[in-house]
Amino acid sequence: MARANAAGASVRVQAMRGLARSVARPAYQRLVDAEPFMRRAVPALIIAFIGIVAVAAIVQTRAYHTEAVGDAKDELALYAMAVASDLGQRSGGVAAAAAALKGALPPRAAEAGRHFAVVDGGGRVVITEDGEASTAAEVTALLSNVQALAVFAENAGVLDVPLTDGTLAIATVRNLRRTTGQLVVLQPLDAALGTWRSDTILTVTLLTTTGGVLLILGFAFHWQASRAREADGIYDTVQERIDTALMRGRCGLWDWDMGRGRMFWSYSMFEMLGLEPRDELVSFGDVANLVHPDDANLYEIAKEIADKPGRTIDRVFRMKHAEGHYVWLRARAEVVAQENGEPPHLVGIAVDVTEERRLAERNATADMRLRDAIESISESFVLWDAANLLVMCNSKFQALHGLGDDTVTTGTPFETIASLARQPVVRTPLKTEDRPEEGARAFEAQIEGGRWMKIAERRTKDGGFVSVGTDITALKRHEERLMDSEKRLMALVADLRKSQQTLEFQAQQLAELAQNYSDEKNKAEDANRAKSEFLANMSHELRTPLNAIIGFSELMESGLFGPLGCEKYNEYCRDIRDSGRYLLDVINDILDMSRIEAGRVQLAYTPIRLDEIVTEALRVMSVRADEKRLVIVSEIDAETPIEADRRALKQVTLNLISNAIKFTPENGRIAVRARVTPQSALLVIEDSGIGIPEAALSKIGKPFEQVESQFTKTYKGSGLGLAIAKSLVELHGGSMRLRSAEGVGTTVVVRLPVQGRPGRQYRAPVRIAAAQVR
Repeated sequence: MARANAAGASVRVQAMRGLARSVARPAYQRLVDAEPFMRRAVPALIIAFIGIVAVAAIVQTRAYHTEAVGDAKDELALYAMAVASDLGQRSGGVAAAAAALKGALPPRAAEAGRHFAVVDGGGRVVITEDGEASTAAEVTALLSNVQALAVFAENAGVLDVPLTDGTLAIATVRNLRRTTGQLVVLQPLDAALGTWRSDTILTVTLLTTTGGVLLILGFAFHWQASRAREADGIYDTVQERIDTALMRGRCGLWDWDMGRGRMFWSYSMFEMLGLEPRDELVSFGDVANLVHPDDANLYEIAKEIADKPGRTIDRVFRMKHAEGHYVWLRARAEVVAQENGEPPHLVGIAVDVTEERRLAERNATADMRLRDAIESISESFVLWDAANLLVMCNSKFQALHGLGDDTVTTGTPFETIASLARQPVVRTPLKTEDRPEEGARAFEAQIEGGRWMKIAERRTKDGGFVSVGTDITALKRHEERLMDSEKRLMALVADLRKSQQTLEFQAQQLAELAQNYSDEKNKAEDANRAKSEFLANMSHELRTPLNAIIGFSELMESGLFGPLGCEKYNEYCRDIRDSGRYLLDVINDILDMSRIEAGRVQLAYTPIRLDEIVTEALRVMSVRADEKRLVIVSEIDAETPIEADRRALKQVTLNLISNAIKFTPENGRIAVRARVTPQSALLVIEDSGIGIPEAALSKIGKPFEQVESQFTKTYKGSGLGLAIAKSLVELHGGSMRLRSAEGVGTTVVVRLPVQGRPGRQYRAPVRIAAAQVR
């Protein structure tokens, strides 16, 4: 259970959401999807909102402060200008202006801590609006400390000035026309900001109240979200246990919204069908496609029960498993009406009854097979229970005793069957040694028509008994034929013995033939070895006199000991030398071929460069190519060293180029290409010579094989050049292929391994050796 819970925890949560989605309104899914985001976003939004409002309040308060100071300065300037204008129109000097000061003040001009004073030309305060000495002292100190006010007067505007007690104030000075006096207006800054201060207190109060309410709402939302999470956890636990019970019980939960055509399946339902669980609701079409078409029609079921709330169904049908087979399910569900006029739901469970169906089918099959087996046996069969009531019988029993189908029904008493059955004419009990087992009884009975039956009765474990009657009529009739059968059997045994003797003789002949074949094979191999040794010995014996003939012919041609006297003798010497060299080349080829066939060639692998080998071979053969005015083109890209025998590889290259020069007419073309890959080295020699007929390609490369016969050939040679080259290539573990077209030319492709890999030891075919010995 722990493994199942651990593997399907997240899936169960998705299944729970699917269940909630099936019973909730469409907006529920949007709420479920947005819930994690809202849990994190709401507290953050509340804090952000409070912070933004606080910042806005601070900015607004500072702006209001600046605006309030500006308004206060503007009001102060207006009052000063109005009073100064009024006083400036009066005649009588400073004293008249001072006397008219209180009358010249506009309404509410002295409010908010504003003070008005008239000073004479010497800077002495003549009068103040309140007549207080402290006010006069403040004005005197102001004028003495801020000389700009007195000097520039209205040109200085309204200035921020400190009072004697250190507090800030705003002040302005206006000159009085027709006099030398001045009007001084003073207002403490705190008094000017009284209205701003009250507005600020109101703003802070509203901000604090709003923040407190929002924090309370945030804590309430957090508490509600915590409670919802706890409720989800409880619901998950309950759903997990329900799903575990459903899975262990092989049950699946259904909730079919018949109006919208959607279904909720529990995780266990997906598991029963081998499907991947998903959060989305299953569509009607998907489910209908899984149901076996011969078992149920979901559309007809929905149509039948859609308008009948409380209706229940109990159906057994098959649904397709993800692996392709069908699963038997028994669905029990009830139509549940929904509130607010929503379409009804069909809610229930589906139980996996595949095993029950299989067991039932197996029992039915076993019962059917048992009845078929009992019916198909040649004996009569009848089974009685402990109360001597009929359980079953076959048709042989009915035919034997002449009973009808209505008489042998299950539960018929033995006495009734016995009274209606046909009675035997003769009944003979069998001896004890002839009974099938201890406690059973058996007898032979002859019934009407001359038929004989052997009836055996045995007790069953439940107290009943079974009776089997075997028709032994044919057995008794065949007793007299047993002797004839025995005689035929003895004759057959005699024939088998004779056949066995014949087979043994043939096996001996085959063994002798095999021995003769082995002896002949050994003789052929000995002859092949003798041929190779003979060729090797003869080659050595012939090379010594040939070297002498070639040497003496060269001495005679050079005239070392004097002229021969006739030009014909020189020509004969050249012919002797050329023929000797040709014969020596043939002998060397035969010697090489015999050494290869005898397996005496040992390759010395060393790192060599294929381009150097090809270049040396071309340089050696260039004289012969020039004599025939052949164009030799080389494309060599083989600087990477390979592991090979240098002498053998050079001999292969020389033989192939020599063949190309030999069989290419004058003014022909020969192309030599070499390339080394990481796996193999390629040597390709292509000529524009006479070519090889297709029928002769299979012979090329065998020792002494040539395209032309000894009577028709136009080119000299022993036919060993290609054979030696092919054998040496194969000793390297490589291969040589020929492609040719008669009259077009021949291409030879040699492939060698880069890393030295010895090939098979060359052995000439026995049939070739034998042919050559003959």
